[in-house]
Amino acid sequence: MAVVAASLGAAGLVACDSDGDGTSSSPSFSDRPSPPDTASFSGSPPSALASAAESAEAAARASASAAAASASALEASRQASIGAEAERSRQAAQDALKDVQGRGNALDEVAMTGKPRSDTDGRLAVVVSVRNTTDATASYAVQVDFLDASGKVVETRYVGVEDLPPGERKQPLVISRNPPEPVLTPRLAKAQRY
Repeated sequence: MAVVAASLGAAGLVACDSDGDGTSSSPSFSDRPSPPDTASFSGSPPSALASAAESAEAAARASASAAAASASALEASRQASIGAEAERSRQAAQDALKDVQGRGNALDEVAMTGKPRSDTDGRLAVVVSVRNTTDATASYAVQVDFLDASGKVVETRYVGVEDLPPGERKQPLVISRNPPEPVLTPRLAKAQRY
């Protein structure tokens, strides 16, 4: 019985596949293929547009990195230049004051004000204000002494202002190298116009 049922089923399948005139036809195909089931893909297929975008992004990152490195190198160079110029100016001020007798000829053109320790990591710092009150361009050398509680000089710092035009003012900063404690007192020791 099972064999007869299987035979009839096979005959039915053959009959369904005929066109009605007794000849069998080839299987039909669609002109438009169906899209793949992307749910089973792991990732996205590469495309020319995606590759170009990735290349452009990588080039932009490399360019930005090179620009940042260049800016960093320029800033380091600028800082080194400022440091070298400050040291040269300090040495020139010290040399200008070496042979000065007394307190110098420019005490009335120089003043000092303290800077908050919160701005200087706890270090003692003073702003030296130099104003050229003459009719000609002048350079100035200033000596600041730092004294302990007994009045003893424990540190001396020099600062210079060069080629200051008449009526102009500059305000260099002088910072003590000593630790915050014990507390020191700054004193304007000498100021020379040259």
